[in-house]
Amino acid sequence: MNKEWVRETVRDIPLYYNPKVTAVRMDTSTNVLGPNPVVRDVLNGCADMDLNQYPKPYSDSLREALADTYGLKPDNFVVGNGSDEVLDIIFKTFMEAGETVVAPYPSYSLHGFFVRVNGGRFATVDLDEGFRLDPDALLAERGKIIILCTPNNPTANTFDAKAVERVVREHDGPVIVDEAYGEFAESSFLPLVDDYENLIVTRTFSKAYGMAGLRVGYMASNLEMAEQLQKIKIPYSLNRISEQAAIAALRDREYVDRSVELVRREREKLSRGLDALGLAPFPSQSNFVLFQCPVPSSEVVSRLAAKGVLIRDFGKQRMLEDCARTTVGTDELNTMLLSKLKEVMEEW
Repeated sequence: MNKEWVRETVRDIPLYYNPKVTAVRMDTSTNVLGPNPVVRDVLNGCADMDLNQYPKPYSDSLREALADTYGLKPDNFVVGNGSDEVLDIIFKTFMEAGETVVAPYPSYSLHGFFVRVNGGRFATVDLDEGFRLDPDALLAERGKIIILCTPNNPTANTFDAKAVERVVREHDGPVIVDEAYGEFAESSFLPLVDDYENLIVTRTFSKAYGMAGLRVGYMASNLEMAEQLQKIKIPYSLNRISEQAAIAALRDREYVDRSVELVRREREKLSRGLDALGLAPFPSQSNFVLFQCPVPSSEVVSRLAAKGVLIRDFGKQRMLEDCARTTVGTDELNTMLLSKLKEVMEEW
């Protein structure tokens, strides 16, 4: 194929992280309790669904369930095929080709991907010491859109709420607050969407709700902004089974509450265990922990994979030198992980 056929702005985009090894997956920050039980009930009822018919173009029933959950209106919400689709919708809606989107660094790698595939320029601003947000630097870039995630991926910390709100208040353009791991934190910006003309909050059913394989995400904003975003969304992009599963999960929160409780309990124990091995963990308010290795992180990750456990290596990234990230598991999973890491460290 002639590479000149490919749009110049996307020629050098690499494939996304896609490990080929067979191992216990503690690299994806998904729910360690297994599939949400409500999914099984929905799947058992699939035979009674009219699956020969299209779903509703804008998933009205799910938007009504979200409105009941968060005390907003259905029209505050736009839902899609994972929060990745709703992020893509935002850039398609508000970003002209060549315009700049500003984000903190380090943060979620796919934010930059969506900007570039939609023809935009992606600019980053370094986080302060302790991975704290720098509102002055974000605002000084004067981009069209600002995007940040809290809790932040891969650093696992939440940003100071006053700092985030200042960015929303002072930026003349859309501000996206990505709360993919929001259920594990102690606060959310969702209740504020009607207070600001430029705030968009994105969330997902992939993490706390244990439905990553069903690909359900959503965003909330004020009514005028949400209507514009809805116009750009691909109609029918969320299938009927995923929509019904998401509705059932919102109505039965026992699994989500249990997941959040487990993470908050096991996260501290895991961090203490990592610290005892000389692997310095950073503070976390998410369902994963970032830690720094005293030896090359690539070696730690590869040797651990050879022992049947996969975690994520970030050690080649600036500001994350020799850092790796692991999902917070159950007590059993964390014990196994720490045991294998102990073996790896003793090999040095």
